[in-house]
Amino acid sequence: MNRADSTMADSRKTLIIACGAIAHELVAVTRANGFDQFEIQCLPAEWHNTPQKIVPAIQRKIDEALDRYSRILVAYGDCGTGGQLDRLLERYNIARLPGDHCYSFLAGSEVFDAMAEEELGTFYLTDYLVDNFDRLILEGLGIKRHPELLTQYFEHYTRVLYLAQDAMHKDREARATEAACSLGLPLVIHHTGLQPFAHAMRTIRLTAV
Repeated sequence: MNRADSTMADSRKTLIIACGAIAHELVAVTRANGFDQFEIQCLPAEWHNTPQKIVPAIQRKIDEALDRYSRILVAYGDCGTGGQLDRLLERYNIARLPGDHCYSFLAGSEVFDAMAEEELGTFYLTDYLVDNFDRLILEGLGIKRHPELLTQYFEHYTRVLYLAQDAMHKDREARATEAACSLGLPLVIHHTGLQPFAHAMRTIRLTAV
């Protein structure tokens, strides 16, 4: 296929610019719900630790894709950008997933809001964060090198809440327990499944039509 043919093929597709932390769930939801003609491009999940990188990277992706795709969607929450992501997407009239961060659309906004209000000092885990806890939290935040940082980062937290998307992986619950213990916090597990995420995806898919 030459470049012109490739561009024509792309123009019939919808591009989803997504956070790498939800790549597995995004692929599962799009396949299960028959969301065809989607192409997914992910940005590094670890940018949650450096959110200032997110908006410029998404803008570059959008600018590169504007003439190649019929629609563009963004599978991100605000993710610590302080409203900058929404301001960018408003300029392009592009929809994103609802909520400040992935916890909201993975749990469902109403459920998440109730859990957040129940206990403000909650540190959230997802399947991805459980799988990558050491790399992203203990190493990424420098706690392994400087254990004294643990208190600085987590002194105001009162619990860890694991939003479990995949009930088949029981070993993740054991790893979530280890993660909570490493932070010196009790663990609560809430099984979300993928339905809230699928609903959020259907919402932005319809909004962007």
